[in-house]
Amino acid sequence: MREFAVRLLQLDRRFIFVLMSVVTVLPLLYPLGLPVRISPETRQLYDTLEHLPERSVVLLSLDFDPASKPELYPMTVSLLRHAFARNLRVVALTLWPAGTSMAESAVTHGAEEAGKKDGTDYVFLGYGPGEANAIISLGQSLTNAFPTDYAGRKTETLPVLAGVRSLRDIDYALSLSAGFPGLDTWYVYGKEKYGFELGGGCTAVSAPKFYPLLQTGQITGLLGGLRGAAEYETLLNQAGKATAGMDAQSATHFLIIGLIIVCNLCYLLSGRKE
Repeated sequence: MREFAVRLLQLDRRFIFVLMSVVTVLPLLYPLGLPVRISPETRQLYDTLEHLPERSVVLLSLDFDPASKPELYPMTVSLLRHAFARNLRVVALTLWPAGTSMAESAVTHGAEEAGKKDGTDYVFLGYGPGEANAIISLGQSLTNAFPTDYAGRKTETLPVLAGVRSLRDIDYALSLSAGFPGLDTWYVYGKEKYGFELGGGCTAVSAPKFYPLLQTGQITGLLGGLRGAAEYETLLNQAGKATAGMDAQSATHFLIIGLIIVCNLCYLLSGRKE
């Protein structure tokens, strides 16, 4: 037993790297279906969308770029699926120039999947320059802030924007945020000035700073990182990339814990003093 323990301790570290790679990749290709516990903040956001009347207007600001795509893109997909399934009008835009084409692709794909019509059921306005100033402009006049949408059509003629003159006419706004400008910018310069309901999602590292706003009811619902996206997929009963990602994350955590236990046992069995 002692000799076997010594051999394990002397195992080439590249074997560990290969094992970690296998344990990470396999759940992404073949999800394990591990249980996902729904947090109150995810449930709150889901319930808010679920109880909006049909044809309510939801503004979706995709405030991230490809660097944060693994965490925030699955949220985008799930929120679009939910909004379109509830027959809500979706008005999408981005405050990040580097994320414009990605945002347009996500919205278009989600609409095509749900069979929704561009200009009637949804619109992608494109990139709003000016960071906080873009939000203030939207609060004053949507058609002045975006005279045309991303496709070049006049926004004042689009059926999806009928009755929507400014942010005051939005029923619910969501910002999926990777930094500044993002969810906190929408809160300070949007919700506080124009009085609409606000929720959103963010990267896992940013989530703690939004909990005070969540706990005081200043924002309604929050999706925190990949876990929040996986929870939303679970609520929709549509497992996707976030759920697979959480499976991979859990598998690698189990492997690391197992390796720590095995290495410590081998060390004790080897009888080494140094």
